[in-house]
Amino acid sequence: MDHRRFGASGLTVPVVGLGTWQTFDVRGTTAVTRIRAVVDTALESGITFFDSSPMYGAAERVLARALEGRRGQALVATKVWAPSVAEGRRQVAQALDWYGGVVDVYQVHNLVNWKAQLTVLEAAHEAGQVRVVGATHYSASAFNELRAVMETGRIGAVQIPYNPVQREVERRVPTPEALAPLAVFGVRTWAQALLKWILSDPRCHVAIPATANPAHALENAAAGEPPWFGAEERAYVLKLANAG
Repeated sequence: MDHRRFGASGLTVPVVGLGTWQTFDVRGTTAVTRIRAVVDTALESGITFFDSSPMYGAAERVLARALEGRRGQALVATKVWAPSVAEGRRQVAQALDWYGGVVDVYQVHNLVNWKAQLTVLEAAHEAGQVRVVGATHYSASAFNELRAVMETGRIGAVQIPYNPVQREVERRVPTPEALAPLAVFGVRTWAQALLKWILSDPRCHVAIPATANPAHALENAAAGEPPWFGAEERAYVLKLANAG
């Protein structure tokens, strides 16, 4: 993220958020209680941005339950993921009900029927129910289309995958000795190095790692504090990510 204001959502500095894909798609009292503990830890450690989608199963509803009584402490980003306008309106109405009548960042998920769904979200924005309208896509093959959406001037946010490498990093964790040069930046773990690599790019507003573990939420939050990497440190993280 750059250090300018991010629309009307209230983001003014780089932040670590909390994603909910897979991790919040749970059912049953015990599982939902566990997720609330994750949100407790996130809020206590300074994580206030939470991202979800109707594509994530029960995640939207579970996040809403976890934020009960403290919705005002959080920035909620969610998405419309629907082939029809009627279904898009239904999803928006449901999310607004869950999140106290307002969604901070509302995006068209994976550009599904984006021309029609942007109209739905713009109407909610005009009604004061959505603060920032955006669009997302997970695949680089769709980035030209996403760029076309951006060029319409109708959106204020985009969400795309952006990290040194994709899932391969889970199998290539550098040694503590390799991470030692990054300690002056508050980095103690590989997850923190990757998050800080993202947040040190002035084009990025939010990094949204998902977790169902309160300790991991705390670890992630620590990566959202300055100082930020310069070009040399970002190149070093890339080197570690591509090693082996």
